[in-house]
Amino acid sequence: MSLPPEKASELKQLIHQQLSKMDVHGRIREILAETIREELAPDQQHLSTEDLIKALRRRGIIDDVMKELNFVTDSVEQELPSSPKQPICFDRQSTLKKTNIDPTRRYLYLQVLGGKAFLEHLQEPEPLPGQVCSTFTLCLHYRNQRFRSKPVPCACEPDFHDGFLLEVHRESLGDGTRMADSTTMLSISDPIHMVLIKTDIFGETTLVASYFLEWRSVLGSENGVTSLTVELMGVGTESKVSVGILNIKLEMYPPLNQTLSQEVVNTQLALERQKTAEKERLFLVYAKQWWREYLQIRPSHNSRLVKIFAQDENGINRPVCSYVKPLRAGRLLDTPRQAARFVNVLGYERAPVIGGGGKQEQWCTLLAFLCRNKGDCEDHANLLCSLLLGYGLEAFVCVGTKAKGVPHAWVMTCGTDGTITFWESLTGHRYIHKPASPDEPPVAEQPKPLYPYRTIGCVFNHQMFLGNCQPSDAVETCVFDLNDESKWKPMSEEAIKSVCAPGATTSLPPFPPLCASTIDASVTSNEIEMQLRLLVSEHRKDLGLTTVWEDQLSYLLSPALASYEFERTTSISAGNEEFQDAIRRAVPDGHTFKGFPIHFVYRNARRAFATCLRSPFCEEIICCRGDQVRLAVRVRVFTYPESACAVWIMFACKYRSVL
Repeated sequence: MSLPPEKASELKQLIHQQLSKMDVHGRIREILAETIREELAPDQQHLSTEDLIKALRRRGIIDDVMKELNFVTDSVEQELPSSPKQPICFDRQSTLKKTNIDPTRRYLYLQVLGGKAFLEHLQEPEPLPGQVCSTFTLCLHYRNQRFRSKPVPCACEPDFHDGFLLEVHRESLGDGTRMADSTTMLSISDPIHMVLIKTDIFGETTLVASYFLEWRSVLGSENGVTSLTVELMGVGTESKVSVGILNIKLEMYPPLNQTLSQEVVNTQLALERQKTAEKERLFLVYAKQWWREYLQIRPSHNSRLVKIFAQDENGINRPVCSYVKPLRAGRLLDTPRQAARFVNVLGYERAPVIGGGGKQEQWCTLLAFLCRNKGDCEDHANLLCSLLLGYGLEAFVCVGTKAKGVPHAWVMTCGTDGTITFWESLTGHRYIHKPASPDEPPVAEQPKPLYPYRTIGCVFNHQMFLGNCQPSDAVETCVFDLNDESKWKPMSEEAIKSVCAPGATTSLPPFPPLCASTIDASVTSNEIEMQLRLLVSEHRKDLGLTTVWEDQLSYLLSPALASYEFERTTSISAGNEEFQDAIRRAVPDGHTFKGFPIHFVYRNARRAFATCLRSPFCEEIICCRGDQVRLAVRVRVFTYPESACAVWIMFACKYRSVL
């Protein structure tokens, strides 16, 4: 089998590095001198190659070299060209030589070597061994590869010591299997997106910083190694305030044969910035012209929610169309409705605002939203729209208001038969839209809308933006014929493409892939259930009541919880008859059964128990008094991508009815 010239040279380089590391050349010189001294006759001046190889074999040098080279063979056999690459994360003990990597690919090794000047944690005491404390976690995304650091205690100088191996490759032009050289890598403009998350002692997450690292400076550094000091800025209203500094080291592997001059690298980056700025300027000019034309149709349009730009977590204004892109979930989600359920179980939290006043606007980039595991209604709507587009549906994000004029965002899909379906990303509910006709006589019965939406100003996806120019912006009378320009004023698709298409500008953050859940559903269900049993027993003890648990009754509650989750995912109710029949058999004549199911999207048992006690129905079960009282509790955790989960809890009791 013949190798291409570039791969043959790479292989020679690897072998040369291995031989140098083992100091094989020095050992050969020693053996050569020893052999000449001991074995050659005084009259014999020539030592043949065969004699030298025999001497090397006799002293075990060749065997040592072959053993050391075995790992290269293994890694080549295991990493077939067609197999997807798995992200590799190093801890501080790991080294590159121990990692199973493909020697024919180019990697960027990013090390985080500690942090400093996180002044918000200046007074934070040193955590005691075993003590639960707030932690920092660093999340990275680069060209479809996701990484997460080990959590470190929050401190003024957090002890980050992690390494991440990022594969650098071209995805087009047939270059996917070739090792990228310096020139090729210079043309790869994708930044490394770094998101810093803080997790408090209760498991609540906060977005601390979001930073785009320009890594290509390493291409002009000596030996392909460079060290950087990265200043992280806050998010939202604090986007101009420094939150801390990270020390980062970048290293190319295998080492570059030829580095570029720093001037070439800087020129390329400057040209890209200039090109991006020009495209954004032209789009802004076009957007202003479009808005003037929209206002000339009807002066009242000025009060409609027509959202062309939105601020991200770093306070940067970006076109709303750039927040949406067809997103495929691989094998993690099977159906559009399951995708809606996944988005629904991600937590809802409005962007924090300091002081009073209106709502703080913050549309998060997808990585920041997924790593924090919660966000505002716009974040949920953008993610759901992206997933539905990935499933081949014609989906749009709608911007409008709910009751009392509260701004809101939801998702709409247009069927091939003209059916308009609204998807509420915060609840997973779906609504069919049937427009009421304002021209009908008052006597005519109009369909009463079931959805909570009142007005709609615009709809958009990754390719289209349309402003509502119908006489009324009320959703119930709105006609969603998006091709009718008398009802919906479109933006130029070419203009949107110039700034929102993948790779159109270097300022667009790439979309990360979804990650599988790391939560063990069975273990987590058992843990929460045992904690709830303790909490119930303690609560009843404070009331002077004894607690007797019935395991069989607890087990019988499982089908009901599975049925509830199935109904949330599919809108189909199933299995209720078997559950009711089993309960009737388990409850003797003359006894009463009561059950209370409740649903959460977090795994904090104490917080869930406090919420349950606020319900009079649940409190009645937990504090049940009577004859032969038997209590039951069942917890079922359903896991989704990104470690999101739906937690179903059911409390139940049975007791003899005494008149």
